[in-house]
Amino acid sequence: MALNLTINTSNPPLAALLAAEHVKGSVQLSVEEGKDTRLHISDAVQFNDVNSISRYLARVAPALGLYGANMMEQTEVDHWLEFSARRLCGQPGLTVALGELDKALSLRTFLVGHALTLADLSVWAALKGHGEWPSQGKPFSHVNRWFSFLSSQVPFTAVGNKYVSKTAPVKRSKPEDEKKKQQDVGKFVDLPGAEMGKVVVRFPPEASGYLHIGHAKAALLNQHYQVTFKGKLIMRFDDTNPEKEKEDFEKVILEDVAMLQIHPDQFTYTSDHFPIIMKLAEQLLSEGKAYIDDTPPEQMKQEREQRTESKCRNNTVEQNMKMWSDMKAGTEFGQTCCMRAKIDMNSNNGCMRDPTLYRCKNAPHPRTGSTYKVYPTYDFACPIVDSLESVTHALRTTEYHDRDEQFYWIIDALRLRKPYIWEYARLNLNNTVLSKRKLTWFVDQGYVEGWDDPRFPTVRGVLRRGMTVEGLKQFIAAQGGSRSVVNMEWDKIWAFNKKVIDPVAPRYTALSNSYVVPVSIPEATEEMKEVVKHPKNADVGMKEVWYGPRVLVEGADAETFSEGEVVTFINWGNLIITKINKGADGKILSMDARLNLDNKDFKKTTKITWLADTNTAPLLPTVCINYQPLISKAVITKDDDFKDYINKHSKFEEKMLGDPCLKSLKKGDIVQLQRRGFYICDQPYEPISPNSCKESPCVLIYIPDGHTKEMPTAGSKDKSKSQAASSTPAPAAKAAPTSAPTPAPTPAPTSASDVFSGIVAQGEAVRQLKAAKAPKDEVDKAVQQLLSLKAQFKQQTGMDYKPGMAPPTSAPAPPASSADSAPCPYTRVTQQGELVRKLKAEKAPKDQVEAAVKQLLALKAEYKQVTGQEYKPGAAPVQKAPAPAPAPAPAASSPSSAPAASGLYEKVAEQGEVVRKLKTGKAPKDQVDAAVKQLLALKAEYKQQTGKDYKPGLQTPASPAQTQSSSVSAQSGSSPQSPELFSQVAQQGELVRKLKSEKAPKDQVDEAVKTLLELKNKYKALTGEDYKPVAAAGATGGEDKTRKERENKSEKQGGGGGGGKKGKGDKGGQGKESSGGAGGSGEGQGPKKQTRLGLEAKKEENLADWYSQVITKAEMIEYYDVSGCYVLRPWSYAIWEAIKEFFDREIKKLGVENCYFPMFVSQAALEKEKSHIEDFAPEVAWVTRSGKTELAEPIAVRPTSETVMYPAYAKWVQSHRDLPIKLNQWCNVVRWEFKHPQPFLRTREFLWQEGHTAFATKEEAAEEVLQILDLYARVYEELMAIPVVKGRKTEKEKFAGGDYTTTVEAFISASGRAIQGATSHHLGQNFSKMFEIVFEDPKKPGEKQLAYQNSWGITTRTIGVLTMVHGDNMGLVLPPKVACLQIVIIPCGITASLPEQEKEALMAQCTKYLKRLLEAGIRVKTDLRDNYSPGWKFNHWELKGVPIRLEVGPKDLQQRQCVAVRRDSGEKVTVPEAEAEKRLVAMLDDIQNSLFNKASNDLKNHMVAADTMEQFQKDLDQGKIVQIPFCGGIECEDWIKKTTAKDQDLEPGAPSMGAKSLCIPFSPLKPLQPGQMCVSGKEPAQYYTLFGRSY
Repeated sequence: MALNLTINTSNPPLAALLAAEHVKGSVQLSVEEGKDTRLHISDAVQFNDVNSISRYLARVAPALGLYGANMMEQTEVDHWLEFSARRLCGQPGLTVALGELDKALSLRTFLVGHALTLADLSVWAALKGHGEWPSQGKPFSHVNRWFSFLSSQVPFTAVGNKYVSKTAPVKRSKPEDEKKKQQDVGKFVDLPGAEMGKVVVRFPPEASGYLHIGHAKAALLNQHYQVTFKGKLIMRFDDTNPEKEKEDFEKVILEDVAMLQIHPDQFTYTSDHFPIIMKLAEQLLSEGKAYIDDTPPEQMKQEREQRTESKCRNNTVEQNMKMWSDMKAGTEFGQTCCMRAKIDMNSNNGCMRDPTLYRCKNAPHPRTGSTYKVYPTYDFACPIVDSLESVTHALRTTEYHDRDEQFYWIIDALRLRKPYIWEYARLNLNNTVLSKRKLTWFVDQGYVEGWDDPRFPTVRGVLRRGMTVEGLKQFIAAQGGSRSVVNMEWDKIWAFNKKVIDPVAPRYTALSNSYVVPVSIPEATEEMKEVVKHPKNADVGMKEVWYGPRVLVEGADAETFSEGEVVTFINWGNLIITKINKGADGKILSMDARLNLDNKDFKKTTKITWLADTNTAPLLPTVCINYQPLISKAVITKDDDFKDYINKHSKFEEKMLGDPCLKSLKKGDIVQLQRRGFYICDQPYEPISPNSCKESPCVLIYIPDGHTKEMPTAGSKDKSKSQAASSTPAPAAKAAPTSAPTPAPTPAPTSASDVFSGIVAQGEAVRQLKAAKAPKDEVDKAVQQLLSLKAQFKQQTGMDYKPGMAPPTSAPAPPASSADSAPCPYTRVTQQGELVRKLKAEKAPKDQVEAAVKQLLALKAEYKQVTGQEYKPGAAPVQKAPAPAPAPAPAASSPSSAPAASGLYEKVAEQGEVVRKLKTGKAPKDQVDAAVKQLLALKAEYKQQTGKDYKPGLQTPASPAQTQSSSVSAQSGSSPQSPELFSQVAQQGELVRKLKSEKAPKDQVDEAVKTLLELKNKYKALTGEDYKPVAAAGATGGEDKTRKERENKSEKQGGGGGGGKKGKGDKGGQGKESSGGAGGSGEGQGPKKQTRLGLEAKKEENLADWYSQVITKAEMIEYYDVSGCYVLRPWSYAIWEAIKEFFDREIKKLGVENCYFPMFVSQAALEKEKSHIEDFAPEVAWVTRSGKTELAEPIAVRPTSETVMYPAYAKWVQSHRDLPIKLNQWCNVVRWEFKHPQPFLRTREFLWQEGHTAFATKEEAAEEVLQILDLYARVYEELMAIPVVKGRKTEKEKFAGGDYTTTVEAFISASGRAIQGATSHHLGQNFSKMFEIVFEDPKKPGEKQLAYQNSWGITTRTIGVLTMVHGDNMGLVLPPKVACLQIVIIPCGITASLPEQEKEALMAQCTKYLKRLLEAGIRVKTDLRDNYSPGWKFNHWELKGVPIRLEVGPKDLQQRQCVAVRRDSGEKVTVPEAEAEKRLVAMLDDIQNSLFNKASNDLKNHMVAADTMEQFQKDLDQGKIVQIPFCGGIECEDWIKKTTAKDQDLEPGAPSMGAKSLCIPFSPLKPLQPGQMCVSGKEPAQYYTLFGRSY
């Protein structure tokens, strides 16, 4: 039976449309527009009422459950339908109704039951169509959350986008309000091919542990799509590995799933399908697609890594079947075998190198017992079971991405139905491990109480800590279907949870037991009153509050009071403090106060919590527990051992005096302790037990709320004072993303080793905060805590903490005696090296530097003679014979001097590092001078204390490192090999670091690490102790690492030949010069600056990284601190100027004049042309405030200027004589894009020209559209050497509000994507009608005619297109016509031995060439910098894309010639001096043509025609743009885009996308045949249209 729904478009019935959208997959239903709304069932039966239509549609599709699952739910649905009709639709005030709705939704996702029903549809529709909902709905958080969640779902967006603009006018909310409403709902990507009621998803946990929060995300995401599409959720236990499966865990997982309120439709086991999986495996064997392999596991692993085929790969089917029989029987031989798929051992994807499908295990299976001896791998079983169980969409995290190809190979090889893999990002949380193995270790070692420990990320753990299921659901909803892999803070999850618990958690009071002060109020009487538990929600209930003449307050609060002060006691009123009684130690013992309840002024008073001290209602013993992360490091990398970062002080308990009402709490109740935060009851209070004769206190666990600031537990009037006085800091949320503060009184560490661990953890926290650029107050606080721990360490051990020192195990050793006053050879070498570095940095005269270097080499020779070893910076100083141990210093001699000197030494080192950083960062001179002054003062103080000058590289006085080095020295005497071995370990360690920093191949790094470990083992065997590197004083590993990272990231640094290869044209002695510059630290010299000049990414391998490096290293852009905005540096702006100069000249020939209009647009003007602004609305940036004053009306920053310019055109045009108007402006526009920003290609602000013209006739306007388009084609082809395709945009892609759009489209073969080059629009009379641009028709006097208009523009996007089309792996390649410099002249072969006369002649020749080429009209420059080698310069200018490099050397001078090197081909051409201008001008023209021809061939090879969808998809996937027969329909274009979408990123950082129409080419590749159908097969084709993936 076909149903027909007719709707009145002026007042569309949103609820009925939503119902129709949901049932259209199950019922034959058509929707059309008409005068009245009605559902036509038959001639006799029709419905006009919206609720009746919705009810009927829900009843004809009962399987969808829109009318509820049972009679009770159906009654509830009826109630809400009535509610929407009577209480919401057409009602002026919504506040009361919204209050009821908010209450109903406080702990619900849907209004009725656990799924979407008509109740949700009708209430959502009533609010969506109500003009006052946006303004009146703000206070109702639950309604907003529910409304936003539904608004993000597919049917709601479809109906909302299509019909909402036609409903009653909705009051426009401010953009920031809209942002607030939507910010908590993530983007759930529409599942490809999903049909309502037919989606099947699965959640397949392994029964080997408890579910953690990552599993919760997977389960809730699957449930989300089950609910959205009215589909089916299968919960499947993956029990393919009998050794891991435990039936106990199955029960646990089912309980966890129930806790999450997830209701699967079906429970299955992979083992249910073992017989058919085995049958399919045997099918693969018989078809030769699999084989049995008995290669030992280690050898197999190596073969896979080396891409070597197994000896068993070519077994016959009979051999395979015989070995398979052994496996199935579980024989001894069978257990050495496994079944492998025969795929491709040369694949770049390791998962495709003949993966294992079956393995032999003799262990009994929990469900199948000993029936089987062979079991499938998860990767083999998963696709089979997904197919067998009719799973339509398999949701998997992105970490499985490499296995997707294997998944589909198995499906195709077995000819099974293909499920769709849909990827999402796994949940990565900071300071957390999610591995079951690691979590089990914590349980086994007793670090936690069990799997439900509140510090654990398990479902049970987070629920026990106070997470609500609703909070977790909202968090998952906010993540949506994101594929961005990020490490997330726990704060975000807890912030969502707070939104759920804050409106319903009752408020109580508790005071810290460690410091309470009694307050005497003689006039107060003992009484009890009832007050609300929640000040904003009376429905939470009432509680008893006791008052009396003696009350208790927090000592920290009391410290802030002064006599005569008015203080507000919460839930009582104002009291005046009359007297404060203090003890001898200054602590407050008691206070007196009097009531001042008539004073209702609470604005400027201190608000405090208190409890009455009365026998009638005794205070409850309470323990508050605050947990901190188990892991002290934010992100544990694969190289880290998580055991090194265990936070041993992650649990803090504080005894409290609790509100008597806490006695009624039950386990799991959530409350808020006023001014302390939210808590969950972990253990209810129990009165005195007859067995133990003790009472059990009420145990509360602190629930984080996402805040990073502490709750103000002490008096709020003077926070700093109160904190100083208080001994009990607040149990607050964590202080920073990476480490939490000590929120409750921290138990003093019992040993120095505990304090040492605390310092290490806190130091890491400080580094993380600084790296994350956390707020200054957070960093300062963390540093303060670190210094406190260091002071405690010094107090316990008698020595300063030093990074890299060994943890103390016993009492500290007595301070080492000061070294001999005569410096040792090692020290003298270090000092001289420092001097050499200083002289070079200050650019001292050459003879001075050479003398210092000579002395340095002599000292190194002396050192080698004494020690028998080469000097190595940073290594432990060694001696040939052990020095006799110096006599211990007398006990009386200044015991504190050594530690003090040690601390001072460290300060000098740190200040030295500051000075170095300032200098390398090129800080202002006054800053550097101040830092140097401070350094000199510290050095003077050090000399005063120690009697010696500070010398870098010495071991600090009394430091453990010195003890270590002296032990090394001692060993060196007893075992001559140990110093040499020590040196070898240090060198090998340096090699490993270097390989890692250079991202060397994994096998190289592994080999180097293996060697390092062997050397360390040898060292331990020889010396009896572990190798420990000796760190230079004052330099920490963290600082060093940060510095290295900063240097690696730097765009360009001064110094010798660094990252580039040696230039092709190196002459004479310059190779030597280059190599000198390229090295790291030379002996006796400081670390040389490394430029990292060359590109580190290849265009064909990682286009996004390559592009990013080219535009920064070629000095085209500089990043800016506003996302999506960039600084255009002169090198790129010159390209824009070349385009501007050409285009400006050409349009002036057409009579176009330049002008400038303001960048601000009024709201009324912008919204005048509705379809125009709808297209731009999401990207418009609004100015809403001036200083601190809100503007009366928001003002837009122009996204384009039609609405800015046309009101003026209306004034200027009165007669046909005022036409044509031809104006152009060169300006910037702002479009606040929220997609992935890319410099030049997609930015929030960009430069462009925009032409706006008005004509009396359509013919004139149409002629100009094509004239301008031809100019744009010339800009690309003549200037930038980029071929383009000219054509007209489809209806879907044309300019909003225009008649038609013409375009030039370019192609970037590296990504297989097209890019719109420039557009020329014919606007028709649409805008002139809106803005009343009219003139009197000369042929019909008195009649008004509308003007015909055009607009056209080209942007700085052109620069990005040029970069991508022409650039190569050496950098930018610039066509000569737009290059800032066309030729760069570089003198070569200038060496120390070259006579000064020849050098001057060479320089003069370069200047001569410069002058001649400038006169020839060539843009040219000479690079005469003497601090860079020619090789470095070659690389530099190649990277910047200069078309020709002119090399001039001494031999060239003699032979009266020069050498020209082409950037496009690398070809070297010898040019006679006399013909330089002529030959070089011709070469520039040839480069321009060559670049255009190369790009044209590229376009020609990548643009094809296809007549079928299959061929189209194939060509598209090969990175081509395709001309296809197309009907021109917007719906058909949407279908093509959706069908061709790939579920994978086309390049890192770019979104996945389908093909879109680029243009209808003016010159198609082939003519359309009569009767030819559109590629969709639905409609006749109108024209060949160019489609492709696009930027």
